[in-house]
Amino acid sequence: MQSAVLANQSSRTTSWTGRVLSALVVLFMVFDGVIHILAPKPVVDAFAQLGYPLRLAVGLGILELACTALYVIPRTSVLGALLLTGYLGGAIASQVRIEAGWFPVIFPVIVGALLWTGLALRDFRVRALVSPRGV
Repeated sequence: MQSAVLANQSSRTTSWTGRVLSALVVLFMVFDGVIHILAPKPVVDAFAQLGYPLRLAVGLGILELACTALYVIPRTSVLGALLLTGYLGGAIASQVRIEAGWFPVIFPVIVGALLWTGLALRDFRVRALVSPRGV
């Protein structure tokens, strides 16, 4: 009886930890998508530094917000995570191409790791895919 209570509490803690990590990722991705659409001076400067035309900013922002929306919806969260992983991979490639410092290169990796960790902690099916024990 007591082990069932502990397992249930552990499951709730795991689920809430996953939700918090996912919420942090979602907040960042929404912020980033919105500023791409609004194109303030830092975005204009970043696009110039990366060598991308500014006219692509709105499309990238909409794409980022759409992928994030898929990640938020439980039924499509895995698809959203896959698409966001590709988006973040593009961000990494862009930074590597211009030989940026270590932080601009590693930051999307960290966001991706948090994205998948949050999803795995809140979805037992994803956890079962990556767990060596098949939990």
